Amino acid sequence: MKLSCLRYYFLASAVLLSGLSPLQAADWPHFLGPNLDLHSAETGLNTEYTEEGPALLWEVERGKGHSGPVIADGKLVFIHQVEDKEEIRCLDAETGEDIWTHSYPVDVAQSYGIVDTPRSSPVIDPETKLVYTLGNDGDLICFEVETGKVSWQLKLEKEFGPSPIFFGYGSCPLVYGEKLIVHVGAEENCVVALNKKDGSVIWTNDHEWNGSYASPVIGKVNGEDRLFVFAGGMVKPPHGGLLCIQPENGTIDDAFSWRSDNFASVNAATPVPCGPNRIFLTEDYGKGGVMLQYGPDFRARVLWTSLELGCQFQTPIYHQGVIYGFGGNGGLMLALDASSGRMYWNEIFYQTTILWEERPIPISLGHAHLIYVDGGFFCISENGALLRMDLSPAGFEIRSKARLFYAPETWAPPALSNGLLYINQNEMGSRLICYDLRKK
Repeated sequence: MKLSCLRYYFLASAVLLSGLSPLQAADWPHFLGPNLDLHSAETGLNTEYTEEGPALLWEVERGKGHSGPVIADGKLVFIHQVEDKEEIRCLDAETGEDIWTHSYPVDVAQSYGIVDTPRSSPVIDPETKLVYTLGNDGDLICFEVETGKVSWQLKLEKEFGPSPIFFGYGSCPLVYGEKLIVHVGAEENCVVALNKKDGSVIWTNDHEWNGSYASPVIGKVNGEDRLFVFAGGMVKPPHGGLLCIQPENGTIDDAFSWRSDNFASVNAATPVPCGPNRIFLTEDYGKGGVMLQYGPDFRARVLWTSLELGCQFQTPIYHQGVIYGFGGNGGLMLALDASSGRMYWNEIFYQTTILWEERPIPISLGHAHLIYVDGGFFCISENGALLRMDLSPAGFEIRSKARLFYAPETWAPPALSNGLLYINQNEMGSRLICYDLRKK
């Protein structure tokens, strides 16, 4: 018996004898998790911690950017901006040690006083062991995860035409079968499907709605896969909405308009499939959220709307018939019945504080993110608080809370793999931090 097998045997035996649940590990290859729904199948985690937080395993300095890390087969990949370059780094997910790095120059601009930085998270394809990154200027690059060797690369603007966008490209690519789906947002090339192995074009489609910061997802309509793309770029008058697309050939079945008439509005929260034939959309510039139901003709009809659940770019989470999310910038957390839109409850968390350097700092949930794992929810606030919560239609309970750091713009969702929780601190000492949730 090999040493690794012996080690696993004795560890598993020790866990069983101790009465603890064995850890069920899983990769996190997409910023929305392995199933694009912010759910993890991992179990056996240590989810009870003090206000000092879970055990810190390692941390590394990082540059600017709002994209999250992705993890597969023990390797972690992230993209960030360092001065006038974009850099992709691959680390050992257990130790934080560098495996490979790739960088290239970019034009650093800004809109509305906000500097362009990477917003699109990498995507790892577990089948091919390839990882895809989309940079701020439209540099789409495919790497071998093991070595960092570039397999192929495209410049989206050069290949497909420019897209009118506020802060650079920010939609995350999607691996679907043999395809890599990219929301380009260019004239005559709205959404593009590429061969994931060599970057050759399989199909493109033409629609007037432009590139957004929401990412494509797959949902079921009438028992068939459909690709959902929430579009809308920097145009006057503003336009945009949800495209329902046949992923095999790019045919657009339906285009549902959902965009504020505010020029500065962006569609940035990823659509949320809520069971067969239903998709939830949300934006934070006046229209709020809408639940769509698709009929036998693959056309969308409004099931209900919610002005309160208007998310700017944080994607709500659908769990057991309930949608949980955060309304706009005000830190309002809501729970809605996915079938009717009826509000179960809402709560502002500003009255909940955690000490930081002997000062009670309020928890700010304006752009917070939720992920579900091991029977409960982790929530990372936009200023560095970590909550472990039980959520249900009856209400909520905070089981553990910690102030990991105090910094604004903690906007990337956390990632969880093999019992390790990864969180980006984006300001006041930007870091990628790894916390150990494995039971001892």
